[in-house]
Amino acid sequence: MDTKEFRQRGREMIDYIAEYMESVGERRVTPDVEPGYLRDLIPSKAPYEGEGWPEIMADVETKIMPGVTHWQHPRFHAYFPSGNSFPSILGDMLSDGIGAIGFSWAASPACTELETIVLDWLGQMIGLPSDFLSFPENSIGGGVMQSSASECVLVCLLAARAQKIKELKALHPFVEDGVLLSKLVAYCSKEAHSCVEKAAMIAFTKLRILDPDADLSLRGATLAQAIEEDKAMGLVPFFVSATLGTTSCVSFDNLAEIGPIAEEAGTWLHVDGAYAGNAMICPEFKYLMKGIEHAMSFNCNPNKWLLTNFDCSTMWVRDRFKLTQALVVDPLYLQHSHSGKSIDYRHWGIPLSRRFRALKLWFVIRNYGVAGLQNYIREHCRLAKCFEALVREDDRFEVCNIVRMGLVCFRLKGNDNNDLNKKLLSNINESGKLHMVPAAVHGKFVIRFCVCAQDAKDSDIEYAWDVITEYATELLEAEIVKEKSGLPLDVLEHSNEEVGQVAHKVEISELMDLMERVHMPIQKQNSIASIGRQGSLASVGRQQSLAIIGRQQSLASIGRQQSLAYIGEVGNNLSEGGEQETANKPRQRPSLAKRLSKRQFSFTDTIEFVGMVNTAQDESMNP
Repeated sequence: MDTKEFRQRGREMIDYIAEYMESVGERRVTPDVEPGYLRDLIPSKAPYEGEGWPEIMADVETKIMPGVTHWQHPRFHAYFPSGNSFPSILGDMLSDGIGAIGFSWAASPACTELETIVLDWLGQMIGLPSDFLSFPENSIGGGVMQSSASECVLVCLLAARAQKIKELKALHPFVEDGVLLSKLVAYCSKEAHSCVEKAAMIAFTKLRILDPDADLSLRGATLAQAIEEDKAMGLVPFFVSATLGTTSCVSFDNLAEIGPIAEEAGTWLHVDGAYAGNAMICPEFKYLMKGIEHAMSFNCNPNKWLLTNFDCSTMWVRDRFKLTQALVVDPLYLQHSHSGKSIDYRHWGIPLSRRFRALKLWFVIRNYGVAGLQNYIREHCRLAKCFEALVREDDRFEVCNIVRMGLVCFRLKGNDNNDLNKKLLSNINESGKLHMVPAAVHGKFVIRFCVCAQDAKDSDIEYAWDVITEYATELLEAEIVKEKSGLPLDVLEHSNEEVGQVAHKVEISELMDLMERVHMPIQKQNSIASIGRQGSLASVGRQQSLAIIGRQQSLASIGRQQSLAYIGEVGNNLSEGGEQETANKPRQRPSLAKRLSKRQFSFTDTIEFVGMVNTAQDESMNP
């Protein structure tokens, strides 16, 4: 591809991306494919001769897009937001075009210096103490961009490990490093991200996972007790990881209590604010950072909640020399004459090579401004509160977390309803109408609903709640059927529609009780005439009748000449020729009442479900 074609294809790609962003809501939010689907669509060997660009782009739409989970979709409510915006995309394009590898100041001065400046900007926006910034006079702190929060936690744990072994080595110079390493122990809450456990595994250090309080917050007393117990056993505390905004439910550890205890114990306190840390740019959330002055390091992910594309995880340290001492390897070919006066970010993380990531964050902050980013976060928080209100209005559901930011954890009520909630989430996700993921809160299975889309609207929240309640109603109705009859609803739905007969029987009294429990409304003009001793039934509405099979059973036992009402809900979409389902409109599923009303019943001593009469005439008479 030469420059001329690049200009043409570049414009086409911009158009493709813009069209994708504008129309992503028309796609199914999750792919309807099975593992290995792409293997059958792409040749097993690379092409020997180059292919034309139109053919390549055609395959993107026909082969790649069908397997994409659309994180920017207005119906995507899983995990946390995946930051994205046009300024960020353009910044990444420019970074890719420049193609610099900024592992040191000499390798590309602008890469290093812009990163330092932008991290000071963001640190001030968040409200970090000046010790964490690069430019205040006499500061030895500073910020750096890593690929992910997992990398931030790992490098901080490695730095803490190196610092503690150095201290122990000074006290016990003849003890092997491996023996000293075996004594080290780190701490985190059960609600901490799994990356803390992975970091401890990589570093070969012990990790003690502590119980949070009723609000899923790690408290100072719990940490103090654990440290005291471990010291009594000869262990050496060296690292504490606290969380501002846990992954499961966005709970907050109590930094004001944890900080002084960690400091007194001589441990490195790291604060992980991957998602919620971004919200600290809003003054109303800064109270959650009380105690941050005791921390040695802090991270947040603009690629989650500040409209910046992955990868962009920002990390600050109070003492950059304690960080770099654990990571410095300085071969001759990487040394340069300005190393004493500049920052070389290759000493601040795991990889040597580093992209020009600061460009995209610089573009975003400049284009939106602090006020624009604050408004974006506040709008997500407002929409989450709207969703919370909808959940609380439905007495079948409960909210399972303190909703401070953009995440609501909810579930169908009932201490033993974990399986039911799992089924609800599975049904919704399989439909492709929404995408959510689960978490465990106080040992219960909950569904996480996160506001993720860049331009999320009230209508998106209302749509999501309609889908959730639709599937919840259907699931609960099915549970009532199973409870009353022991017959799974899917057996009823898949029985032979013409002549098949399900061999399960339901007592008449049970059927009537079932009708009342699922609130089946009686159609005023479609009621079945009172049933006499001869069992004759008047023809009603849709010309369905209940056949009398076997001996003519008197129904007087039903009491007070109760009649069986022809039941069902008025719905224009009941006919098979209804409006075609789309990805953005919930399918109007017939309720249990409608499905039972379309069955024929035969009376012997009991009622048996038999094949459903489904004629064009029958459907056309549906009011």
